[in-house]
Amino acid sequence: MNRPAPLMSLDDALTHLLEAATPVAETEWVSTLDAAGRVLAEPLVSSIDVPATDKSERDGWAIRLSDLPEANLSEAGSRFLTISQRIPAGQPAQPLELSTVARIFTGADLPDGADAVVMQEDAVESTAGVSFPHIPTAGQWIRRAGDDIRVGSVILPGGSRLTPQAAGLAASVGAATLSVRRRLRVACFFTGDELVAPGQPLAPGAIYESNRFVLINLLRNLGCEVDDLGLIPDVLDATRATLREAARRADLIVSSGGMSVGEEDHVKPAVKAEGKLALWQVAMKPGKPLAFGEVRRPDGHGSAHFIGLPGNPVSSLVTFLIAVRPLILRLQGVADVTPRSLVMEAHFDWPRPDRRREFLRASIDAEGGLVLFPNQGPAVLTSAVVSDGLVDCPAGQAISRGDRVRFLPFDALLH
Repeated sequence: MNRPAPLMSLDDALTHLLEAATPVAETEWVSTLDAAGRVLAEPLVSSIDVPATDKSERDGWAIRLSDLPEANLSEAGSRFLTISQRIPAGQPAQPLELSTVARIFTGADLPDGADAVVMQEDAVESTAGVSFPHIPTAGQWIRRAGDDIRVGSVILPGGSRLTPQAAGLAASVGAATLSVRRRLRVACFFTGDELVAPGQPLAPGAIYESNRFVLINLLRNLGCEVDDLGLIPDVLDATRATLREAARRADLIVSSGGMSVGEEDHVKPAVKAEGKLALWQVAMKPGKPLAFGEVRRPDGHGSAHFIGLPGNPVSSLVTFLIAVRPLILRLQGVADVTPRSLVMEAHFDWPRPDRRREFLRASIDAEGGLVLFPNQGPAVLTSAVVSDGLVDCPAGQAISRGDRVRFLPFDALLH
């Protein structure tokens, strides 16, 4: 009797995936306004200081501290200086004349000679000039040139996945366009003769498909160019034909279902016939049947990567988030593909751990701890909607209330 092969650890599986992932080489220039979500192809170096000049941080008065002892004194001891200019933001400033102040506004250039700004509410304007009950400190309310960015500094490294704020940072140094890697092309198809598209009559024994709606939207969230090949019959020849079609232009092929060893599970043998399969049993729960390989292109020039996901909705989702997302990011050229995680307190008990590494759906409660969704079954998609993320439970490790656990928020995994 043949014993089943040992399961591959998730860490080893991720290592294999990322080692095989060569980022797409093609780049293109896009408007910085449209760059959010794209991957920067090369470092962005600033050609200017930001701010370019010393700026006022408040509406008020630009002053020269050495002028204050020479100013007239009122009966109350206040110091008066005359107003020599008005400096709105965006207008050039003239050098500050001796024994005068400049009316200045937030973001305006500081005039040469000024060494402090006094907020308007801390000064009093009268017919005698402007009085200052308190002597300010040097540099007060001044934002110095280069305080944010220095000329020649790398403000965004190559391999950065651009956020909206990163696009704004690029714009702040005058970058109207950015060099980014082209979008990853992903073809996907779904198997299961029991599946029916939403909106169609539901025959006995049939179920509505959901994985297609989850996975295609996940791929779009990650900035992929998606070729949806839809549902295909549970037939070997049809599966092979679909793989060949998918490999024509895709960098990556993703399928869902048909990855087990039953008579109607044809994806695994189809991939082997059209290319090769590198691994397919991973020690994670949910999601053990994960296939990784490649499919030859019909023209004989190279191959497309292949990922086969399990058919159960939560297994498919979790496997995608934990294993496929890092692969996609690396293929896009992202340098750091490690998801953000938090260390949080468990407000639950998990006394019977699995021999596989588990990802438990959990929510953050009112006290800031984690509680589990009651049904952790691999087909309970409701759990992935109601929950806030996944508790990463090491293989064979029980969890008791009060333990500190690693938590992966969904908002760090879905994009």
